[in-house]
Amino acid sequence: MLRTLKTIFIAFTVVLFAQSCESRLDLQPEDDRLTADAVFEEPGAYKAFLAKIYAGLSVSGQEGPAGNADLSGLDEGFSNYLRLYWSMQELTTDEAVIGWNDGTIKDLHAQTWTSGNEFIRTMYSRIFYQVALTNEFLRQTSDAKLDDRGVETSLRTEIQNYRAEARFMRALTYWHAMDLFGNVPFVTEEDPIGAFLPEQIKRADLFTYVEKESLDIEDDIIAARQNEYGRADQAAVWMLLSKIYLNAEVYTGTARYADVITYTTKIIDAGYAIAPNPYFHLFLADNDSNGTQSEVILPITFDGLHTQSFGGMTFIIHAAVGGSMKPADYGINGGWAGTRTTSTLVEQFPGEANSPDGRALFFTKDQTKEINNISTFNEGYAVEKFRNVNANGEPGSDPTGDIVDTDFPMFRLSDTYLMYAEAVVRGGGGSMANAVTYINQLRHRAYGNATGNISQANLTLDFILSERSRELFWEAHRRTDLIRFGQFSDQGTWPWKKNVPQGATTEAFRDLMPLPATDLGINTNLQQNQGY
Repeated sequence: MLRTLKTIFIAFTVVLFAQSCESRLDLQPEDDRLTADAVFEEPGAYKAFLAKIYAGLSVSGQEGPAGNADLSGLDEGFSNYLRLYWSMQELTTDEAVIGWNDGTIKDLHAQTWTSGNEFIRTMYSRIFYQVALTNEFLRQTSDAKLDDRGVETSLRTEIQNYRAEARFMRALTYWHAMDLFGNVPFVTEEDPIGAFLPEQIKRADLFTYVEKESLDIEDDIIAARQNEYGRADQAAVWMLLSKIYLNAEVYTGTARYADVITYTTKIIDAGYAIAPNPYFHLFLADNDSNGTQSEVILPITFDGLHTQSFGGMTFIIHAAVGGSMKPADYGINGGWAGTRTTSTLVEQFPGEANSPDGRALFFTKDQTKEINNISTFNEGYAVEKFRNVNANGEPGSDPTGDIVDTDFPMFRLSDTYLMYAEAVVRGGGGSMANAVTYINQLRHRAYGNATGNISQANLTLDFILSERSRELFWEAHRRTDLIRFGQFSDQGTWPWKKNVPQGATTEAFRDLMPLPATDLGINTNLQQNQGY
């Protein structure tokens, strides 16, 4: 399967990036050639190509952990999709800082980035690499192509399922584009193969596209909880719809909270469950099998032997370990001493580091709560939410301790409960009693008893924003949440925002990332986001 996957990648590399207008001088695909029809003589090639689409979120090239990269122009570990997306969603907020001096990475937390920021540029390139990949998969699995190849009926049925998943993955990627960049280049499988300059789509129109694609595949994709672990199903589609509807007022100017109630209810009724495990089990090396997988709707999967990358969860776990922390306690061979959190997150928990809330997963020995020098790892509490050990404390499968097994819970039921509760409070309908019940399920797990439970009077928007941080910190939601609540740029403050110790507000235009200057220099159809 892996050999087939690499062959497919080589065959379509040139086609994929012909659709992207990223500068050839900066980020280019590796180039080799093979005809598509030769690749698809092997029936397993279709599933292998789909696997490449999923792997686009977790790995950075064809020879893990590094070598034969998908993109060139930035260190391969930095260029990983999840690592970049996590950085956009967490380093820009009150939940995470990083002490390294790599390029312009500190500008993310300071909110002083420009259109030349290489991390923002590579996130943009990753997004459109994924779009190009899915577009080509859909071209190669059209009815006409399958007829030409004489594909038999049973395989064609499987391929239709794969097509629904590929369309979901493209819709997910375009949601990230819409959320981060707003008005972006737009390409589908209907566009011509070869070099051309894509037209720019308005954010509200891209919202309509993502919504339509998701609704179109809702009944075609495999039913909720019936697909292989790590692959999208109907509940993943419902989750994506819930996400875009929750943020619809930001994206389009029109609130859609009633639709949030509709689609989160579908997920809640689909049989997912909060496991009796402690909260921290959700973030261990065996989180695909220790019981907590009952909550997970769609993970990004990792394996220390077979999904090797210096991005993704390997980055998230290694970068968070330093100072007096013992790497072996986290199932790794050494820490990278980079990421910590700010006092703003710590203070969300009653009792802070000694909170009765079991979600306060901070390492405090020899760490100060406040940060005077952002480059010093011992300043700012360390976060020990994710580990590469199983529920018994045993390390992951990679004997070197380099690469981790821990999966990233991109969509999980706790988030669904919190979205339902927020939509109720915002007037979308639903049941306030149910909302309180859902929140108390999460808090009962966190406290181990009912002492942290809330009443309806406690369920306010301020509470929900804080509770989302307590439950979901470091899971790549915070930037989007703060923007929806109007606290990301020109209102909210936290330590080292605007590059000052106490923090300061920034310009409202930073609610959107800039389109990369390199792309604007090539594609004359693009107009930069306001303020950049």
